[in-house]
Amino acid sequence: MDHRAEVSQFLRTRRDRITPEQAGIIGGSRRRVPGLRREEVAMLAGVSVEYYARMERGELGGVSTEVLESIAHALRLEEAEIDHLADLARAAGPRPVRKRRKCGERGVTPAFQRFLDAVTGAPMWVRDRRMDFVASNALGRALYAPLFEDPSGRANTARFTFLDPAARTFFPDWEQNADGIVATMRTYAGQNPLDTGLTDVIGELVTRSDAFRQRWSVHDVRHHRAGLKRIHHPVVGDLELSYEAMDLPANPEWSLFAYTAEPGSATEERIRLLGSLAATDHPALTAHEPAAEH
Repeated sequence: MDHRAEVSQFLRTRRDRITPEQAGIIGGSRRRVPGLRREEVAMLAGVSVEYYARMERGELGGVSTEVLESIAHALRLEEAEIDHLADLARAAGPRPVRKRRKCGERGVTPAFQRFLDAVTGAPMWVRDRRMDFVASNALGRALYAPLFEDPSGRANTARFTFLDPAARTFFPDWEQNADGIVATMRTYAGQNPLDTGLTDVIGELVTRSDAFRQRWSVHDVRHHRAGLKRIHHPVVGDLELSYEAMDLPANPEWSLFAYTAEPGSATEERIRLLGSLAATDHPALTAHEPAAEH
């Protein structure tokens, strides 16, 4: 990805979404296009128009933290967007961003797998920043069984979401889920633009999926920390699960997800049933094992 273009498009899309009224600018309603002008962002941030225009051309090298904070305030950036702007500025520094340790370099150790397997009442699974399914406990594997039906064995949640028609049934909130995946991948790309594995997945999806390409062009970013996931499972039916996402310091490229059901709910009963079926090697749940790419 062209870093200067990334910076330019991110700032421009953030500027375009703010109306003069939202920014407190009087008399700015008669415009050919919505959003703020460059000179208005510069005024709100307390920098010169030339300086901000240079930033929007993609030149973030040497921009101070204070100026970045002023721009973030002027553009009303949310937490994930502020972090993304800082990542883009860091990547524009005099030295390239240090490439992170390759995903899976440490691997799924026996001790870590025992940790996952020790949790028997809640689905748990791990994915990397390329959206590859890395590891799970038995319930996590059973929950995401459709992910492993790709004959190539590439259990990747982004590819499944955008390239497999079954995903639209599996995720009842497909639009919201798709938005989240793209925004998360955009965040990861900003944090490590030298991750060729991630850019390869992005390039494939931009080429093969109109839905992905349209979302990618919006430049939204997000932190994936907690939320509600609705799933229509092909064996046990509709599930409504709360999830928590956790970082793994020993493998900084990985994220651990743990799902829980409301006590006494239909979902809790169905998760128990799913666990029982997984324990008996139900054919619909064991057709394929995860095969993450490292």
